[in-house]
Amino acid sequence: MVITSASLPAKRRILTVCVKLFLEKGYKKTTVAEIVRKADVSNSTFQNIFRAKDGVLTELVEFMFGNQFSMARRIADVNLPPVFIYAVETAIQLTLTELNENLREIYTQAYTQNEASEYIFRRTAKELHAIFGIYHPEMTERDFYIMELGSAGIMRGYMVHPCSEDFPLEEKLDAFLRLSLSGFGVPAEEIEHVVQIIRSLDMRAIAQDVMQELFHALEMHYAFSLNPSEA
Repeated sequence: MVITSASLPAKRRILTVCVKLFLEKGYKKTTVAEIVRKADVSNSTFQNIFRAKDGVLTELVEFMFGNQFSMARRIADVNLPPVFIYAVETAIQLTLTELNENLREIYTQAYTQNEASEYIFRRTAKELHAIFGIYHPEMTERDFYIMELGSAGIMRGYMVHPCSEDFPLEEKLDAFLRLSLSGFGVPAEEIEHVVQIIRSLDMRAIAQDVMQELFHALEMHYAFSLNPSEA
């Protein structure tokens, strides 16, 4: 459905409710019946705008993933190679899933469901082509899309496995970066340099800041507040 000026307020109310419920209860536990009741819309209105709960997830994924790489670029030192942008962006994703279990579920569902994951694969493939094309000048964006199918599987595998005393976050980030960067053909010495730089950063604090900035940007984009007291 094309979003008209008449349907936009309903879309904003639905997104407001969904973001709050997904973060408070989790994606799976949030029902469409609860969404339409709290958003004060009919089932038909919800289905016309989003089709299903998966449609809301895709909408949120498109916005969040569309902004994560730009945020990583702002965090990354301009004097470092482009591969560092990828390292920061992926480290942020993995760290966010350790800060909040409902965020973990949102991200793992995004990497699982067909429509949302396809957006992630194609959006990331564009970034991969720009970042890793210097190592593989003969490769096309389609080639990086195929590679992203594999690296995204690695990402999801690490996301669903919570960190513990035996497997701390720093070790998880090290392992993911070594696997993914080697797969993209980054030289071993450069990989170790990137790993050490990521190790030197307070990724938890960075992820917290990024989460707040993402939610604020989402709030501005859809003109709604994430503050429950303003619902």
